[in-house]
This record gives sequence, C-alpha cells and structure tokens, in this order.
Amino acid sequence: MKPAFLTLLAALYAATASAADVNLTADEKVEWHQKAQKIVAVGNAVATKEDMNIRADRLIGYYAGRENTPKGKSQITKVEARGNVIMKSAKANASGNAMDYDLKKDIVILTGTPAKIETDKETITAKDKITYYPSEQKAIASGNVIATDKQNNKLYADTITAYFVDGQTSKMDLKEVQISGNVKIVTDNAEVRADKGTYFPQQGKIKLFDNIVINQQGNILKGDQAETNLNSGISKLISTTKGNRVQGVFKEKKKTEKK
Repeated sequence: MKPAFLTLLAALYAATASAADVNLTADEKVEWHQKAQKIVAVGNAVATKEDMNIRADRLIGYYAGRENTPKGKSQITKVEARGNVIMKSAKANASGNAMDYDLKKDIVILTGTPAKIETDKETITAKDKITYYPSEQKAIASGNVIATDKQNNKLYADTITAYFVDGQTSKMDLKEVQISGNVKIVTDNAEVRADKGTYFPQQGKIKLFDNIVINQQGNILKGDQAETNLNSGISKLISTTKGNRVQGVFKEKKKTEKK
C-alpha cells in the first residue's frame, strides 16, 4: 500500500508556511480592544490570509503596534479560533474545536474530537492535536491517529511526525515520516502491526521495526524488521536479533468437497 494519505500534512503545512497580512470579518460583530491590542470577531467569524481562511464561531486576533512591526503598520501576530473551526486552503481543509495560530512563533495547533485534515484523496484524524512547526519544517499528529485513503487503506498510530523539504513543483515536499506507538496498517488483504516505522517517500520505501506481525488472509509472519519497496512491490521480513528467527504460520486452504 502506498501511504499517499501522509501528503495531507504537507498540503496543510504549505498553507501556513508564509507570512502575510490577516483580515478578520464576522456576521454579528467585530470588537476592537485598543488597550489589549486585540480584535474579537463573533458569529461566523473569518480570518483570511492569502489563499487560506479560518472560519469559527469566535475569532480573536492579537496584533502588534506600528512601532513593533517592520512595515510600520499594525499586524495580527496571533489568531485564536474557537467553536466549529474550519480551515481551508488550496490543497487541504482542516476542522476541529479550536485552533491557535501564532504567526510570530510560526506554530499552528489544531484540536478537536477529533482534529481532522482532508483533501480530495485522503483523510487524517487525531484525538489529541495536530501541530505544525513551519520554521522547523515539521508537523505532528498525536493521539489515536488514523489516516485513510480513498481505497480505504488505513494507518493507525499514536503519533505521526512528518519532516519537509523545499519542493520544486510545490511549496513543500515530504522528506521523511516517522510513525510510532501501536502502529497498524490495514489493507484489503493484509494487516501489519509494529511498534514503530519510517516512511521515505522520495525513495518509495517503508521500514517497520520491532514486534512485526503480518497477517495476510490467515497466514501469519513475525520478525524484528520489515521493509517494503513501493516502487517494486517487493517486501521482506528480517530478524535482527541473534537467535530469534523469522517465523511464519501458513494456513492451508481447505479443498471443496465434491458431492
């Protein structure tokens, strides 16, 4: 299975990576708190930044005064979104109960029950939160993470950490994805379990480590390490512990009895 759903993190990461002016609007009211240096938007509130917008029941934008900005004008430095949060960009959408976007620190934290990211091809949910670190070129989904593609292939893990590099045809490309904690990959004909794993998208390779159990239509394989080459379709199970052999139990198919 090619884990294309992991490109979700790259798609949403690109939407938050660049700095730009943020505009706030709302259906009910927009309040300006001059002393507290914040703007509060209530009722279908929307924060717009280039090709991305954040919509929520309530938005609070904190800003820096003209003397503290290089352009010499007030700029929003942080946005807090609360209630029915929806974030839309050209490549992906996200939803949750709350989102904190610190433009100065360049950190976005999305929480929900669960937090969700969607594209036209994939969906990823996280029970705890999804955090983006554009300056570090990193994104983390944590807490009962479930990633699903359009073929209904599923990846389960406690944590998925994605690292990015500058892309040639897009803003960001995935460099490496680390998967840890109760890792499970489910496809139409197989289920694979492991303690942790690493996906190298540019090489088309997946490596799984520790307590590997592969169940393919009743055939059970066990080992310390598994490798899959997505380009060739060849997978192998490896034992890296001395004296611990690769094990396999193959289920014999019953012959159909003739009447």
